[in-house]
Amino acid sequence: MQVILLERIEKLGQMGDVVNVKAGYARNFLLPKKKAMRATNSNQAVFEQQRTQLEADNLKRRQEAESVSVKIDGISVTIIRQAGDSGQLYGSVSARDISESVTEAGATVNRNQILLNKPIKALGVYETRVALHPEVSVNITVNIARTEEEAKLQLEAGSALINTDQLEENEGDTATEVALAIADDAEAEVAAAEGLVEEEVSDNLASELLKEKTSDETDNTSEDV
Repeated sequence: MQVILLERIEKLGQMGDVVNVKAGYARNFLLPKKKAMRATNSNQAVFEQQRTQLEADNLKRRQEAESVSVKIDGISVTIIRQAGDSGQLYGSVSARDISESVTEAGATVNRNQILLNKPIKALGVYETRVALHPEVSVNITVNIARTEEEAKLQLEAGSALINTDQLEENEGDTATEVALAIADDAEAEVAAAEGLVEEEVSDNLASELLKEKTSDETDNTSEDV
């Protein structure tokens, strides 16, 4: 579907550009959000008539966004969450959680302005982009920790305090130990079984020898009589 952009859309085009987009993207996002209109001759004429006003409105919004960007560009927000020993969160941190933390820090942003590809599910320090305007964006640091003290240490280190490589190594060592223990148990069972067999064979052999000896003694007694 062809549409006329009513504002700059990242990776798509500038205001006034006529671009091809997927029909679903246009119907579900661009058109209802008034970020674009269908590219028809009549709509093109309407856009040209309103272009000056649209550019003025866009300039005003951009200036407002720039004033907000000064407040939050490069700031660090801390979000306290429970997590396991491996650093995996009991839940996740969403764009809404981050927007609320930024708002508490002094600048109102909504969750749609937080450019987060997917929820965060582990402790750590994450650089996240905030789109305040189609032409204005800033980077903030999102520090997710279990305590304020841990958050401080993570920020100094620049990453989570959990050593995932060591954790995987320990898990590997544990698995190896379990495997060796199982092998040892198996060998012990085999040895025990072999011991029982040998013992049974010995008992049977002794029994046979005892029978032969008894038989010989009986025969000898008969001859003596």
